[in-house]
Amino acid sequence: MQSIEVVLTMLLLVLASGYLVRMLPFALPLPLVQIALGAGVAAVFGHGVSLDPAIFFLLFLPPLLFLDGWRIPKEGLLHDARAILQLAFGLVVFTVLGAGFLIHWLIPAMPLAVAFALAAIVSPTDPVAVSSIAARVPIPRRLMHILEGEALLNDASGLVCFRFAVIAAMTGQFSLASASLTFVWVAAGGLATGALVTLAISRGHARLTRRFGQDAGVPIVGSLLTPFAAYLAAEHLGASGILAAVAAGITMSYVELSGAALAATRVQRAAVWDAVQFALNGIAFVLLGEQLPGILRGAAATVEQSGHANPWWLVAYALAINLGLAALRFAWVWASLRATLLAARRRGEAAAAPGWRLVAATSLAGVRGAITLAGVLTLPLLLPDGRPFPARDLAIFLAAAVILVSLLAASFGLPRLLVGLQIAPEPHLVREEELARHAAAKAAVAAVEQARSGLPGAAADPQIYASAAVRVMALYRHRLGEDAAGTDAAQLRKADQAERELRLAALRAEREAIYDLARRRRVDDAIARKLVREIDLVEARYR
Repeated sequence: MQSIEVVLTMLLLVLASGYLVRMLPFALPLPLVQIALGAGVAAVFGHGVSLDPAIFFLLFLPPLLFLDGWRIPKEGLLHDARAILQLAFGLVVFTVLGAGFLIHWLIPAMPLAVAFALAAIVSPTDPVAVSSIAARVPIPRRLMHILEGEALLNDASGLVCFRFAVIAAMTGQFSLASASLTFVWVAAGGLATGALVTLAISRGHARLTRRFGQDAGVPIVGSLLTPFAAYLAAEHLGASGILAAVAAGITMSYVELSGAALAATRVQRAAVWDAVQFALNGIAFVLLGEQLPGILRGAAATVEQSGHANPWWLVAYALAINLGLAALRFAWVWASLRATLLAARRRGEAAAAPGWRLVAATSLAGVRGAITLAGVLTLPLLLPDGRPFPARDLAIFLAAAVILVSLLAASFGLPRLLVGLQIAPEPHLVREEELARHAAAKAAVAAVEQARSGLPGAAADPQIYASAAVRVMALYRHRLGEDAAGTDAAQLRKADQAERELRLAALRAEREAIYDLARRRRVDDAIARKLVREIDLVEARYR
């Protein structure tokens, strides 16, 4: 019963944070509010939640990584693959080596393997944290694609490096040759397992659906279980469950292109996954705040072992590590952008040199978040011989400090750097959208013309059905420009936008009228729910 109460309390705090962040008179990232709420609860009640690292890792990471892989724009991932790979893999290794040696030099009491583990777990960035900041000051689309792609891939690379560093800390041994071979199997096996599990679940569901039909809740629950299935299967085979969850999400995005899911299923599933993402990220940050007092005490004890009794050394270590991470990221971003520019010029392409604001914004946007937190909390409690894991509390404290400082720096620095920042446009995206809209409109007109004669009653009342078909096809012919001779594209888009707003206004009026009838008990509440659900689906299409 106590465990259930803890979960409900965490969810209640996450819910409260959603309201508080909007009530505050100044802009503050949601994760910081959640950390403050968790710390406040720990200060009032004076005790913390005991966390099993393995269970925490299993519950939080697979769904978050799966959703990142599912929702990331694949076009942006492929278009800027060079820049993304440089950040996701090159920068991670650069950070692990540079920050690892820096941490060990600063804190000799922390073993080198633990320092490398800490450096590895603070290397992944968090797109959710960046998105919460970008909601107030929009990040240019191309830069956001690069940051999302980096976050998706560096989650996997950073966590795999973290895993090797923890093994070295537990066993006291590390072989580069053995680690390289293990990495190949861990990576390849994880990617293959994730893809195969998703394909197997999707095809099994499709066969059962064709034979027995489906309820909207079944595929939603199936999608929730898929990342856990991929993760556990890969771990059972000795491969990377982290990469399996990422591969499962990417595979799911391609499975969705079949269009087999019902519209209602897609709408409901999106809402469910939004709620899951919000809850898991929120609980992770609330737990961080709730653990902070105990982590701070343990970190202070570790610092005393290095000969520094003053707890302010913790602040000095945290600032030094954050400055080191910022310098490493800035240097890598600057060097990689210069290398990309040089390669483009060698190919004879015209390329403008990146301005300092772009380099600074890309560097500052490397915000750490839930993945770093979830990973660092999985540090083992004990070594194989039963001794406490060295400097565990200090490592968790420093990772938490990196999260906090990166959030604050991005919150106050990005809005100033991004104002008026322009990145080379992407005309191919506009062309692809126009092509898709044109093809969809042509298909819709053809389908309406074909379906008109097959409707029941069309032969008896041809005029009525012809009139209905004309009204339905009018929108699509308008989009195709068949009735817009002499009208430019801007006017057509303006007309489409006006029609969209009118339709949304009408849908809002319909919904309010139904609610009014239900409040006055003129219609049954079940009928009202059904009609409102239909209106919501139509509105979702127009939004």
